[in-house]
Amino acid sequence: MDLGLKDRVYVVTGATRGLGNASARELVADGAKVVVTGRDEQRAADAAAELGRNAIGVAVDNADADAPARLITAARDHFGRFDGILVSVGGPPPGFVADTTDEQWQASFESVFLGAVRLARAAAAELEAGGVIGFVLSGSVHEPIPGLTISNALRPGLAGFAKSLGDELGPRGIRVVGLLPARIDTDRVRELDGLSADPEATRAANESRIPLRRYGTSDEFGRVAAFLLSPAASYLTGIMVPVDGGMRHGF
Repeated sequence: MDLGLKDRVYVVTGATRGLGNASARELVADGAKVVVTGRDEQRAADAAAELGRNAIGVAVDNADADAPARLITAARDHFGRFDGILVSVGGPPPGFVADTTDEQWQASFESVFLGAVRLARAAAAELEAGGVIGFVLSGSVHEPIPGLTISNALRPGLAGFAKSLGDELGPRGIRVVGLLPARIDTDRVRELDGLSADPEATRAANESRIPLRRYGTSDEFGRVAAFLLSPAASYLTGIMVPVDGGMRHGF
């Protein structure tokens, strides 16, 4: 199936590893060009080099107020156009209510929430009909995850923002979509499993709750992201797509 991605240009944040990187990989594999970002300049450059000539790396922090303008300008300067953005950012630190500090809440709000809002707002001002804004969120949008208090608070709020933005941008032909990963086999998920006394038992217990009886792979997530960002998904907007092996049983 041709997704219609050839020569389209996307910004993918948090793309030096994990789900952002997997999404950038799949976009490039289907013919798109990408601006990949990360906080570390060398890691951003290395990630782009691995993707080949249709990728460039830019070191930014999503929390920086000037990040949106820098990234959109980079897309236009290097590739001549800007068709969409996938906002992905590393998860806030794990912890229960009593464990989290004001500083952790503030830093996470700036990066996970306000940074994403700024990026989406800037993209909305620049995109034309056919453009798309995507958010990598979490299954916690529907059900809190124990030990991830900050994420449980911020991700659902960002999903609400995305739904509102989709309503506003729909008449202009701009789509807004969200992805809700659960147990995808990434460094982040392995780190969370490793916080338990018995990581192997924790993983086995988690897999038993997944109808497909396994964790997903980053490539599987990336393919879903690439499809949702592509013209092939041109009538999908305002949706939150679980990428969770069937863990969510509600409609």
